[in-house]
Amino acid sequence: MNDRLGQIAERFAQIKTVQAVALAGSQANQQAGGASDFDVYIYSDGDLSADVRRAAAQEFSSDAQLNDYWGPGVEWDDSNSTHIDVMFFTTGWMTDQIDRVLTRCEPGLGYTTCFWHTVRISRPLVDRNGWLANLQARAQAPYPDLLARRIVTHNFPVLRDIDSSYRAQLMKAAQRSDLVSLNHRAAALLASVFDILFAINHQTHPGEKRLLDLVEQTCPLRPDGLREQIGVLLRATSADTHTIGSAVDRLIDPLEDMLEGEGWL
Repeated sequence: MNDRLGQIAERFAQIKTVQAVALAGSQANQQAGGASDFDVYIYSDGDLSADVRRAAAQEFSSDAQLNDYWGPGVEWDDSNSTHIDVMFFTTGWMTDQIDRVLTRCEPGLGYTTCFWHTVRISRPLVDRNGWLANLQARAQAPYPDLLARRIVTHNFPVLRDIDSSYRAQLMKAAQRSDLVSLNHRAAALLASVFDILFAINHQTHPGEKRLLDLVEQTCPLRPDGLREQIGVLLRATSADTHTIGSAVDRLIDPLEDMLEGEGWL
């Protein structure tokens, strides 16, 4: 597969505005499973048109498809049935994502440091002028304590402290038997919980997959019984909706106690 990745990288690097090509995702950080895709990131100085992206991809598969629903992308299955997912970013945009967390220390609601993580673990395939090497060097910087604290103070109140908290939204959804809303709000709540956990352990956020396993592997500072509490919450969003408030509290109470005990709140 390495030869094929090299061919893909070389083809996209023929586009004059492309500065770098990198392998990202689970294949880059040695956590891929048997069904894992190959995530290839293309960095260019400006947006690439759909026609340009499609033409390059179709040299590898006549069935290559544009996939612009989550940002510019193309994807195809290689001859050995390996799925190739190519995503496109401008160099300016990705540079700003690193500036946002490392320089400006700006928190988000969930997934704050995902792009920092991606840059950090990516494997360069092409780096025309050293732009990616410079960005990756910056990405090796220590986790700013100010960023970690801002992630906690930005995400913790929305769990259940403010009037429009996720707990309050879940309670209202349960009262109207709104299973779709219950699922949606529970996912948002968990996104903020995981953002907090990775932040207080000064770990960059690895994305949306295998989060419980990764927290248990990389985050020694975490509440006891986290896996069980999340299971209770998720069951309450479908089978036991009348227990949703207590399920949220079972998850948040030990988190709050830990954050207070460790000086984060």
